[in-house]
Amino acid sequence: MTWLVWRQHRNQAYIAAAVLAALAVLLLVSGRQMASQYQSARASCAASHTCSNLANTLSLGTPAVSLLVTLTVVVPCLLGVFWGGPLVAREFETGTSQFAWTQGVSRSRWLAVKIGWALLAAAAWGGAVSALVTWWSSPVNALRHQNFRAAQFDIQGVVPVGYALFAVALGIAAGALLRRTLPAMAITVGVFTFVRLVIGQDFRSHYLTALTKTFSFLHPAFPQGSYWLVSGGVVGPGGQVPSASQAGGGPHLSIDGVPISMSNLPAACRTLAFQGPFKFFPCLTARGYHPFITYQPASRYWAFQGIEAGIFVLIAAALVAVTAIVVLRRDA
Repeated sequence: MTWLVWRQHRNQAYIAAAVLAALAVLLLVSGRQMASQYQSARASCAASHTCSNLANTLSLGTPAVSLLVTLTVVVPCLLGVFWGGPLVAREFETGTSQFAWTQGVSRSRWLAVKIGWALLAAAAWGGAVSALVTWWSSPVNALRHQNFRAAQFDIQGVVPVGYALFAVALGIAAGALLRRTLPAMAITVGVFTFVRLVIGQDFRSHYLTALTKTFSFLHPAFPQGSYWLVSGGVVGPGGQVPSASQAGGGPHLSIDGVPISMSNLPAACRTLAFQGPFKFFPCLTARGYHPFITYQPASRYWAFQGIEAGIFVLIAAALVAVTAIVVLRRDA
């Protein structure tokens, strides 16, 4: 069976290997240039004590390569569409599955070998792409503290492996249920995109309880490193001050990027709002108001990576179980 699976899918393997090799060459060459540029800039700014402004003055990587790296976010979905979708569906469409089962190969062995190799290949390819992107992005991550940003979190670390396993398992399950290749591929794109968006936007920030930090208006003390800013605002004696949108609009003032409704601030301070921060902010502080942020610290990055990868691996395992039930029991 292993030899047969290789013969059936070797062209896909050759194409994937060629694309991966081309990507590796491009990122290795570009990444070494970026690392050298970053180290030189660090040495220069350290001598002049201007490293705090380095993120605003140094640009790393070309736009074309940066765009290509960002587009690797679609790699797991492509694996699910072109590897997972046709894997079982095409066998049912062409009737070759029935032929295989009449040659002394049981359904369970046929399914286990095909799914096993498909998932192993997906994990290897997704992991290889992620490893290249993570290495290439390390100077940019150090410069801009962007590890938790969705566009970077989704293409680095271990989560792309979880995405790849989920996408391929989803394609296989869709093919087993629909028994048609093109519908299975379309379903894979839609469901994969939907699940990824829901988990990334609605669940990711709640993996671990976020921390809250308060500080002075005139002397903000933000966390260090690649922390994830979940929310922010102003808190007063009566609790959090509603933002302008929560208060129904009206005149507002942006404090640390949060639009705060003027009507919810002390009347004595409103007249000072446009006389400069050195009058307005001390007035708020004297009345018990101070800004706050809710955030996930940089130290939790790998915990979040592991949690999200684990979620998608578990979903993939459930989809494999669905596929096994469908294939082993339908028409049995």
